[in-house]
Amino acid sequence: MKLKDYMMGLGTGIVIGIIASQAASKMNFNRSAELVLSDIKKSFKEEGPIDGSWIYMSPEPFQKEAISFHVYKGGISRVKNGELEQFEFAADAKTGTVVDLVKL
Repeated sequence: MKLKDYMMGLGTGIVIGIIASQAASKMNFNRSAELVLSDIKKSFKEEGPIDGSWIYMSPEPFQKEAISFHVYKGGISRVKNGELEQFEFAADAKTGTVVDLVKL
């Protein structure tokens, strides 16, 4: 193998690596908001039927103590023991884990 061929292959590999790295950094690795809401609704349905639900489709910055990350915010309403209960939640955009749940 000639040195010229080796250098051309090396240069091509470096350029491809840089392009792939930039493309990967621009990719969105968040779970879809629909899947997150579906999982949360499934958890609530274990205790009984729900009346309604909503979720913001765009992740928002969220900070709890010294930790900050992006979350989907949403809400669920249900009737339990004849009374309307409403909840707002914040779920981690990457994992879907509920990080904050507030009963209104």
